[in-house]
Amino acid sequence: MTDRTQQAAGEDTDDRAADAGTGDDGDGNTHGNTDRDRIRTFPFPAELAVGGVGMQMGPMGTGRTWHADAPLHRVHRIDFHVVMLFTDGPVRHMVDFAEYEASAGDVLWIRPGQVHRFSRESVYRGTVLTMQPGFLPRSTVEATGLYRYDLPPLLHPDPAQLGALRSALDQLHREYEDTTTLPLSLHTAVLRHTLTAFLLRLAHLAASSAQTSRQQTDSTFTRFRDAVEQDFATNHSVSAYADALGYSRRTLVRAVRAATGETPKGFIDKRVVLEAKRLLAHTDLPIGRVGVAVGFPDAANFSKFFQLHTGHTPVAFRAELR
Repeated sequence: MTDRTQQAAGEDTDDRAADAGTGDDGDGNTHGNTDRDRIRTFPFPAELAVGGVGMQMGPMGTGRTWHADAPLHRVHRIDFHVVMLFTDGPVRHMVDFAEYEASAGDVLWIRPGQVHRFSRESVYRGTVLTMQPGFLPRSTVEATGLYRYDLPPLLHPDPAQLGALRSALDQLHREYEDTTTLPLSLHTAVLRHTLTAFLLRLAHLAASSAQTSRQQTDSTFTRFRDAVEQDFATNHSVSAYADALGYSRRTLVRAVRAATGETPKGFIDKRVVLEAKRLLAHTDLPIGRVGVAVGFPDAANFSKFFQLHTGHTPVAFRAELR
C-alpha cells in the first residue's frame, strides 16, 4: 500500500460520499440515504489471492494490496486478519481508536471486526499478510490465539525474534507463490501448515508482550478484566464487580492499578468508551440508542459521560469520522 494508493482510494470514496444524499435521524445526526457514506466493513479480497486460497501476501511498498475502493485514510473495518511487518518507519496507524507508531522491525496485527485507519502522512513499507477467517482449522485458531482481542496489536520483536519471524514469513511467501509444483489441494495444505508455524511464533510474541507490558498474570485482575468484558454494557459499578468476584474494593483497586496503572473505575470507563466509539463509527444508531447499548438509559447522561472522556460530544465524534 503506497501513500499514493491510500490517497487515491480515499479521495474516490470522499467524492462518492459527497454525492450521496443525507437525512436526519432525529437525534441531530445526519446520515446518508445509501450505505456508501457509512463506516464500511470490507470482506477478505479473495479475488486477489494467488490460487484463490484463504490468504494473501505481498509487499506494502509497491502495487495495490488492498481493496480498490477502501477508504484507507478514513475509519473502516475488516472481517479478516491483517499482519504487517514493517521495514521502514515511523508509521502511525489507528486501531480501535488508539494511535500506534510502528518502526522498522515492528509488527502490527489487526483482527477481524476491529476499527482501523491508515495514516495519510505515513509511507507503508514491508510485507502484509491477510488471512480469511475459516482458512485455518479450529485447533490452530485456539493454539495461536487468533481472536485474543486483549493482546496488543503492535509488537516489538527483539533481533532474534525478528529474524525467526522474517525467516518463517519468507518461507510462507515462497510457498504462497509456488502454484505449479503441487496440486491445489496439497498447495493449500502446505500453506496452512506454513502459516501455522509463522502464527505460532507471532502469537508467542504477542502473549509475551502482553505479559510484560500489562502484567496480566495476576488472577485478581484477570478475573476483573473478564467480568468487565462480559458485563460492561450493564454494570459500571466497581463495588458490584468486587462483590461479585468476592474481593474487597481495596484489593481490586490494588490489583487493577498494579496491572494497568488505572483505577477499576477508569478501566471500566475506558471499555465503555471504546464500545461507544465503535457503535458511533460503524452504525447509524441514534445517539440515545448507543447510550442504552453501553448502559446509559438517559441520552443526556451518556453525552456528558462521552464528552468528559473524549473531549467530544457523540454527535461531533461521529461527524468527524464521516
